[in-house]
Order: sequence, then structure tokens, then C-alpha cells
Amino acid sequence: MADAITEQRNVSPQMQALASRPIPPDFDVVPQTIEEWVALQEAYNNSVAQAVPGQEQRLHVTVEQSEMAGVTVYIVTPDRVAHENRDRLLIHIHGGCYVLGGGLAATSEAVMMAGIGHYKVISVDYRMPPVAYFPAALDDVVAVWREALKAYRADRMAVFGSSAGGALTLEMVLQLKRLGLPLPAAIAPGTPMSDLTGVGDSFATNAFVDNVLVSRAGACDPAAQLYAHGHDLKDPLLSPIYGDMHGFPPAILTTGTRDLLLSDTVRAHRKLKDAGVEAELNVFEAMSHGNYSADDTAPETHQAFGDIAKFFDTHLAK
Repeated sequence: MADAITEQRNVSPQMQALASRPIPPDFDVVPQTIEEWVALQEAYNNSVAQAVPGQEQRLHVTVEQSEMAGVTVYIVTPDRVAHENRDRLLIHIHGGCYVLGGGLAATSEAVMMAGIGHYKVISVDYRMPPVAYFPAALDDVVAVWREALKAYRADRMAVFGSSAGGALTLEMVLQLKRLGLPLPAAIAPGTPMSDLTGVGDSFATNAFVDNVLVSRAGACDPAAQLYAHGHDLKDPLLSPIYGDMHGFPPAILTTGTRDLLLSDTVRAHRKLKDAGVEAELNVFEAMSHGNYSADDTAPETHQAFGDIAKFFDTHLAK
């Protein structure tokens, strides 16, 4: 599959390298006990966290751990906050199939957004299994949003995240609507896990083409089910594609042609459009799941986060 892109001038060497990676031989090794899940968490989180200091240095960003409404957060600040963004704030929700990506690993995507977009970002280190189960992650995100509203106007804030973070972005808006709370001015749900029931064409067409998630036989679906803790997977607060998206803020969604969740992203985009919401869809060539945030040196990474930053600038109040 990698040979198909070697002659494409619009795919960077960094993205070609990501596309050329082999499918992990242990992709379908799924933890069977809580102890095994915790071991996977620790290994994954440590691996991702090790890359963060280099990202901070390259993108001229600082990361500081803090707490909001009893929830652990990371304050991610670029060396230069754009003048127009001085009274604005972005809330970031990390991915990881609702189980992975906690601690410092939660900040990787936030660092890219802060450094490329020149926004101050709050990254939410929400609770995950085995510490807490559905709806703990959503509760934590909403709690941080409530706290942020004490210092910032809703029309000067936006929310973004990828994968489970993309789904939580959509779920958060659904929950804010139910609670009658102010909505963010814009959202960026990247490659969202918008349907945990397995509906979607790309689960078949991109199986074993996506070299990140690979297929539904991997650990991501079981991780999401672990978080759901027996709850109906069709609940819109787990599968937001089944929620009412009327009244949502403007949205920009990002995915790739090889993404296992391409259909999840396309269907969410269409659901938003059908609800009368302004929604943009960015589909990058040759990208597997979340590749736009896998290498901060790739031109495509700067394009993806640059597009999101411009979208937010258009919709956030000055």
C-alpha cells in the first residue's frame, strides 16, 4: 500500500513514512483483565509522554499541570499568543479510545494546536477506567467548561479533540444543550468515534489499510466498551451520531483517506449539515487514523491545525 504514494508530490516525506509503517503484529491482542488494561495504559501513556518535551521545544510551547473544578488539566501556552487570541481560550479533549492517553500524554495534540494556532489551550485529563467509567469523562469535561465560563465568555471559547476526544467534543455539546449551558463558539471534532455500534462503510473498506487502528478486531472498540461499562452503546453520549445536532456551533472535522473512522467522520459531518450547522470536512490523502497529529514536523500537521485555527478565528468573538 505504501508504494501507491511514493510518487505523490502532495504527500510529504513525513506522511509517507507514517503511511509506510507496517501493521503492528499485536494490534489484535486485547487485554482480558483490568491489570492488563492498566499495563497497556502505562506503556502507551509513557511512550506518548516521552515525545511531548521535544514537541514543546520545537513548537515553542510550555505545559503546566493544574486543576479546575477538581479535574486535572494541563495549561498549554505558546511563547507568543496571537494578539487576537489574548481573550480567547481553547478546551482540548484527548483521544485514546476512552482508556489511553492520560497524564502528560493527554497534551500532545494540545501542544500542536497551541504552537501552530497561537492559542492558549486547556487540556483536560479526564478520568478513565479503571478509576472511573461512563459518564466520568463527559462529567469532567463539562465541569472544566463550567469553570472556564467563570473567566471567559462562551463566544470566545472553542473545543477540539480527536478520536475519543472528537466524540467527547460532540457529546459535550449534546450535554451542554441538555443542561441549558452556553455553547462554545466553534468545535473541531477530529476523526471522532461517533458510532460505537460498528456502523460505517470504512470499517470494512479501510480495515487493514489503516495502520493505526487497523480494524475493529483491535483494542480500541473493547476499550470503549470497557468505558461504557455495560451501558447502551447507542446512547448519544457514547455514540453522538444518534444525538440531535440542531443548534450545534460551527464545526470543522478532520480525517484521512485511510482512516478506519473515515465513515464516522463523514457521517458526523453530514448529520451536522442536515441539522443546518455550518460544518467543514478536511480529508487528507494517505492518512490513517489521527495521522495529522502524529508528527509535528509534517507539513500536513501544520495544514490541519492551521485550518482549525483559522476556522476558530472566524467564529470566535474578538
